[in-house]
Parts: sequence; structure tokens; C-alpha cells
Amino acid sequence: MAKIKVPNTYVIIFTVLVVCAISTWLIPGGNPQTWQVFSALYEGFSRQAGIIAFVLIIGGAFWVINSTKAVDDGIMKFIAQARKLEKFGLIRHIGIGNMVIILIMLLFGLFGAVFGMSEETIAFVAVVIPLARSLGYDDFVGVCMVYVAAHVGFAGAMLNPFTIGIAQDMSELPLFSGIEYRTLCWIVLMTITIGFVLWYANKTRKVPTAQDTASISTTSTPESESRMRAWICFAIISATLILFSIFYASDCVIKIGQNEYNTPYLLWIITGLFMLVSVLSILNSTRMYILNLLLFTIVFLVVGAMGYGWYLPEICALFMALAIAAGFSAGYSADNIAKEFINGAKDIFSAALIIGFAAGIIVILEDGAVINTLLTSMAKALENSGREGALATMYGIQTFINLFIPSASAKAAVTMPIMAPFSDMIGISRQATVLAFQFGDGFTNMITPCSGVLMAVLSVAKISYEQWVKWAWKFILLLLIVGFLLLLPTLYLDLPGF
Repeated sequence: MAKIKVPNTYVIIFTVLVVCAISTWLIPGGNPQTWQVFSALYEGFSRQAGIIAFVLIIGGAFWVINSTKAVDDGIMKFIAQARKLEKFGLIRHIGIGNMVIILIMLLFGLFGAVFGMSEETIAFVAVVIPLARSLGYDDFVGVCMVYVAAHVGFAGAMLNPFTIGIAQDMSELPLFSGIEYRTLCWIVLMTITIGFVLWYANKTRKVPTAQDTASISTTSTPESESRMRAWICFAIISATLILFSIFYASDCVIKIGQNEYNTPYLLWIITGLFMLVSVLSILNSTRMYILNLLLFTIVFLVVGAMGYGWYLPEICALFMALAIAAGFSAGYSADNIAKEFINGAKDIFSAALIIGFAAGIIVILEDGAVINTLLTSMAKALENSGREGALATMYGIQTFINLFIPSASAKAAVTMPIMAPFSDMIGISRQATVLAFQFGDGFTNMITPCSGVLMAVLSVAKISYEQWVKWAWKFILLLLIVGFLLLLPTLYLDLPGF
């Protein structure tokens, strides 16, 4: 029997684009799309210009970082120190690898649940995959530790402003109400996800080979020369952070859900820690200082996103500065930094193309004016299906639409004004409708080719979309089933906020 060959990712995306265009001719009220199939590709690139630039800059920055061997050096030292903990019985029984997986997944699951981490996972995947390899795991485990954990946290979130916040506002519900049951849902979903990843990781784990650690190199620029550059870099960055703290520290307001915390001293504290740790790391080696730059870049990314409302422009600037600082500290010339950066951008360019092409699907559906017609027709079918059937149908509609419109805010704007009133008519709480939207939005984000973030992550991990679908579809199906089971208690139990 001949093996079925899965088409190229670009072919899949264009096929979906054509099907969506055909639907605009068949669905009443549609605005027929013809040559727009091709112009939609340009529009998709225009709409996703921000994330495309982000992906290219992240690729370039991490190529510069990786070329210095700082991350590899740090991973090896981390593994060596972690091995020493195995002398303790409990830790030896659990296993260092298992502990690392659990802790990292809980961290990113929390990030997804609290402030909707999504695009930012692209940068972290590039760091965690080498760690996974050094522990004997494959690249799928590395992707799961960051991307999957964050997106399951995103789906089962209790404070995510991009899903819960927008959907509840459009459903005229108190902001972040029903947090108690959502927290339970997050715990259940994260437990299942971590359990699955641990099962897979231990089933496929192997003793790290020379190939897994091939990037670990003992060669470097002369330490005296690069260390002097590191001190110069340290002085410039420290002066910049001090000035930034003087002018902007008082503006730092950490937002977690609907709560805000004035933290005027947080930036000063982080600046002080950066200066202290930098001095110690430079005294150790230049590579440790470069690793220190990477770690504090991540710290400033989190603080910037939560305290100053940073998004793609600011994060791009942060990683561009990281690339220059790391290259300079490693002893690279300006030409060498540019060369390594361009090599990294080239390596990830295919992800940028896919992001733009996939966005064209959304353009066709919106310009074809078929989304509202489809939703209205499907919503009318809920009236006589019973509460369980209606809730299942709502969940199915949101899940299906998410395959083509992964954007949570866009989908909430399209679906919630229709779904919320219908939930009143059929005796389902609006809170349950929001939860159905939340689950429907989150799970299939991890498998749809229309998700620019997924495509970028797979490109960073050197995993093809076809390989990912073959690996992940059973797990996604499990999450979809669990999501429906978690919806059922909203019909039968008196849950707070529901």
C-alpha cells in the first residue's frame, strides 16, 4: 500500500485559501472573491508585518548568540550542577530531566494564563531546545516545554486579557469573573499536558550523543580581548539602565489580570541585580557574561510586557540590542555581527513567508463577508438542540473558526456578540459561553497552519508542519475532549460567577 504523502505546507495553505474563496460564491450574502486570492497574499504580509519582522529579528539575534557558544556553555554547566543534586534520594527518584520539564512548563503555563504569552514563546523556544537536547530529549520536548505549555495555559487561562477580558467585556460580564472555576480548569489542563510530555519524553529519551552536544565548543576569541570588550559593554548598558531607571522607574505598573501594582523600585532592583551578576559573570568568563545578557533580556522582556505594555516593536528593539551587545562582547567586528545576524534571518525566513501566506486566509474570509452569515446560521441551529448539544455546538463552532482565525481578539469580536444573546435564549450562562470560546480558541492554535506563531516556532525547532501534525493530533484531540468535559459542570453545578 502506497504511503500517503502530505502536501507541502505552502500547498496546504494555498488550498485552504482557494476553498475559502470558493465559499464566498456559495454562501448567501458573500462578496465573491476571484483574483483576490492572489492579492490576499500581499494583504496577509501587510497585516502580519509586525510578527514577520519579529521572527526575522529573533532568528538573527539568536544566531549571533548561538555563534558565541554562550548558551551551550551555560547549558552544560547547568546540567553538571543539576547532576550533583541526584545525591538526594527524592530528586534522584524524580529525575533531573523530569524536574526541569515540570518547572519550565509550569512557568510558561502560568505566563500564558496570566498575560497571554504567545508570540514571545518564539524567542524562548530557541533557548530551551538546546537544553532539551542536552538532557537527551528530542526537539518536540523542547517545543512542548515552552510553546505547548504557554498555549495550554493560554487556553485554560484565568486572567488572560486577550481571551477572557475581551470576551467577557463583549458578553457584558464582570471582568475576570468566574476565576475560581477557570483556575481549576487550568490546573487540570496543565496536569494532563505535563503528564503527557513526561510520558513522551521518558519514552523517547536517550543518552546524549556527541551530535547532541556538537555545538559545545572550547574555541573562542582571546579571553583578554573579549573580556575587555565585555567590560566596555557592561559600562554602557549599566549607564543606560541607570538613566532609564531615573526617568521611567516610577511609571512601572505591573498588570496581572484586573489588578495593578505600582512598583517604582522594581526597575532599580533589576538594574542593581544586573550590575552585580554581570561583574561576577565577567570575572568568570566572557561567555558567562553573554549568557547573563540573554537571561536579563528575558527578565526585561517580562517586566516590559507586564509593567510598560511592551509589544513587538519594543521586544524587537530589545533583541536587536542583545545581538549587538553579545557580538561585541564576544570580540566580533561589526561586519561579523551583521554576517551572523543575516545568517540567522535567512535560516528562519521560511517561517516569515508562511506567516504572511496564512494571514491571507483571514483576508479572504473577511473581505468575502461570509463569517457573520456562517455564524448566524449556525447559531440558529442551537435553539432546539438542548443545553448540552447547544454548548457542544458552540464549542465546536469556536474550535472550527479558530482553524482559520487564530487571533483571539478578532474571533471574540466576531463571535461573542452573536453567541452571548443566544446563550440567554437556550438557558446557558454567558460565562459558560465565554469558557467555550476560550477553549475553542486555544487548543487548535497548536495545530492550525494559519497560526503564525506555530509556524515560526516549528521553523526555529526545524520541525516540519507535517511532522508536527503527525506527532500532535492525538494530544490535541485529547485536549478537545477534556475541554468539553470541563464545560459540562457549568450546566449542572452552581459555580461562582457562572
